[in-house]
Amino acid sequence: MIVNQSPMTVERVWTHGEHLIIKFQGVDTISAAERLAGADVLIPLDQRPAPPEGEYYRSDLIGCEVFDENGRALGTVADWQETGATPLVEVRTAEGRELLIPFAASIFIQIDLAARRIDVNLPDGLADLN
Repeated sequence: MIVNQSPMTVERVWTHGEHLIIKFQGVDTISAAERLAGADVLIPLDQRPAPPEGEYYRSDLIGCEVFDENGRALGTVADWQETGATPLVEVRTAEGRELLIPFAASIFIQIDLAARRIDVNLPDGLADLN
């Protein structure tokens, strides 16, 4: 269900436990706010904050070329899968295969967003599992 497609102004943001609470201008009652619970919030790219050092927006990694430790092109980041643990990066190979790689610092050893390049050190046998 789409709740609201028009722009809304953020009045205040705070955390409550592990949840981010957003108070929108003009949404002044709990019942009005409840209609927005669980909705996606989209922020224009030019207004989003820079991620902390060593962290990335997933959308920025989509389309990056992925290379193994030998410099061999593995494919392009196509999407992500949430597994409940470490997210999996979906890499689409030139042959159209899907290669799933856990998004872990020990595997993703170099990410260069300017060059749209990601270098990975795949654990033995991972490429054969997919």
